[in-house]
Formats: sequence, structure tokens, C-alpha cells
Amino acid sequence: MTTDSNPQSPLGQIRLIGQNDTRIWGMTNAERIRRMANEAAKSSKQLAADHCLAVNLAFVFDPLLLRKVIAEPGTVFTRNGVLVVGQMPVEIAVERPVAAQGVTIIDLADGKRIYNDQLRKLEAPFVTELTPQTRAAIERQSYFGAYKGVTDLLTKYLWPELAFILTRIAARIGMTPNMVSVIGVTCCIAATFLFAYGHYWTGMLIGFVFMVLDTVDGKLARCTITSSKWGHVIDHGVDLVHPPFWWYAWGVGLATWGLALSPATFWTVMGVIFAGYVLQRLIEGAFITGFGMHIHVWRPFDTWFRLITARRNPNMVILFASMLAGRPDWGIIAVAWWTGLSLAVHLFQLLQAYWLKARGQTITSWLEQGA
Repeated sequence: MTTDSNPQSPLGQIRLIGQNDTRIWGMTNAERIRRMANEAAKSSKQLAADHCLAVNLAFVFDPLLLRKVIAEPGTVFTRNGVLVVGQMPVEIAVERPVAAQGVTIIDLADGKRIYNDQLRKLEAPFVTELTPQTRAAIERQSYFGAYKGVTDLLTKYLWPELAFILTRIAARIGMTPNMVSVIGVTCCIAATFLFAYGHYWTGMLIGFVFMVLDTVDGKLARCTITSSKWGHVIDHGVDLVHPPFWWYAWGVGLATWGLALSPATFWTVMGVIFAGYVLQRLIEGAFITGFGMHIHVWRPFDTWFRLITARRNPNMVILFASMLAGRPDWGIIAVAWWTGLSLAVHLFQLLQAYWLKARGQTITSWLEQGA
């Protein structure tokens, strides 16, 4: 066993225990740790005085564990008594740490579950020994570990395997998440124009490529630890802005099918879709402000409803079904109805939460309660 250290990290002193030349997602484990530490330092995180971040290079572990030990000095995660990662006083940073004053050792061998607030899920964080034989399995494990636990039905069930393959290819050929985002945004804009000219099937195909790449860029950033400020702006900005433009373009394109809505119906449909979309986003923001968590992680029903609520992907399912029926006009009208119903559900959730809070009830996530 050899021990290396990196006192120059902006996070603080890092002590890398062991040596491992096996690469994962195109980088060594030591480089992965360095990127994770630098990413944490971007949020003004610092290790406690006279403490170091001790990491065993024999293991690859869920980034959640790193965030936990940085936030809680003296926390050490082990597996079967062997150090995985921990923030501890420099003098006790060894491969087999023992409990000491101010040090809490948590062994992960029993499958302990931890709530991941970033990805909105409760699960046992992965910890696996990195060898040439386990590399492929670890990449798969870390990729699916980066998936949000609460999301829409297409992202969760339809294309995870396809996005995994594309993410692995992108990492192998050295593509950055921003490169993937630019390709995706180009597809997004192209789909908008295709919808506006009534080329719905082609638009949905190009839109599907965009929706998959919208998953790939985020997973590539998480797996390779290469997220950037502008990457977040591009990814989340486009996600936030483009859906209403797709629905407007879809409505305009109906004219080429001879199915144009009357002006009164068209603007009513668009008004409901646009207002409903904006108000739902505002309600979600109000819930985060008022209760410190996403509205979709409050109760099991709220998590289930996120699968089908009137966001882009569930709405695309509605429009796809309308195309199978040969009536794209029914599809956009159905999207308006579903948007209105989803808005009513979200408004009821928000008001119910405030009513329960006023009665003295603490609003907490059902996922955290299982931790």
C-alpha cells in the first residue's frame, strides 16, 4: 500500500490511500477524486481545520458519500472495516480507521440507505472495488446511480439503456457535456420548425433525439465530473424555455393538415398551455421556497404524479397517440386539458401543504423518512 496526498486542492488536504491505474469513464480514480473535490470547492465547501479528505483508491463510490463527508467533519464511510472515504483528523487517516473522539464510522456493508436530495431518491449508495474486471460494471452502476429517482415516465423507463450507450461512447471519444448539449439544442430548434410546418413525424423523431441527448449531457457531466456553469445554463435554460414553443408550433402546423383550429379555439388552447406551464413552474418554486424540497418528493402520490404530469415528455406521449389516430389537432387540445388538470393538482398540493403546516404538521419528504 502507498499513500499519496494533495495539499494543493482548493477543498483542503486530500490523502489518497493506495494506488490504482484502472481507468473509469476515461480517467484514473485519482483524477476522478480530484474532479469531485474541485467540484465541491466551487460551492465554497472547505474541509475542517486539521482534517483531511481520506480516499481509498481501491474503491469507486457514489458522489453522494463525498458530499456527506464534506458536509459533516468526522464522518467516515467504510466497507467491512476498510476505509472508503471520510473527513477525519490528518493523524488517523489510515486504511482501517477506528472510532475516535469526534469520528463517526458508518459501515456500508449492510446496504445502508441514504437520501440523495440532488437526485431525489433513497437508496444504498454504490461502493465497488475498481479492477479491470469490474470497470464496465462500475460504469453502468455509476451511470444509473446518476439517474433521478423522481422524473417522468419516458426518462425513467423508455431510453435509459440507449442513453447509457451514448454516454459511454461520448466519454470514450472525449466529447464534453457541452458538445452534446449543442447537438441537442440544434435538434430542439429543428423540431420546432418541423412542427410549425406540419412535419410532425419528422419533428417527433428529431425531438426524440433531443430528449435522449438531454439525458446524455447531464449523465455525461455527472459520470465524468465535468459540469460547468455555462453547461448548467444551456441545459436547464433550454429545458425551461422550449416546451411552450413546441406546442405553439404544433398548433400552427395544423393548417398544413387542413385541421387548423379556429382563432378562438387556438388562442384558448395556447393560453391554457402557456399559463398552465408557467404557473406549474411557479408553484414548484413556491413549494421549494416554503418547504425546502421539491413538490414531487413530498408523498408517494406526488412522486407518482411526476411520472405523468404535464411536462414535455408526457405531453409528447399525448401528441404521439394523436398522430397514431391521424388527428394532431386532438393531440394539442388534449395537451391543453392535461395541462389544466395538472395545474389544478399542483395548486391543491401547494395549498394542502400550507394548510397542514398551519395546523402544526411538519412537511417532510416520504423518501427521507425511510433513510
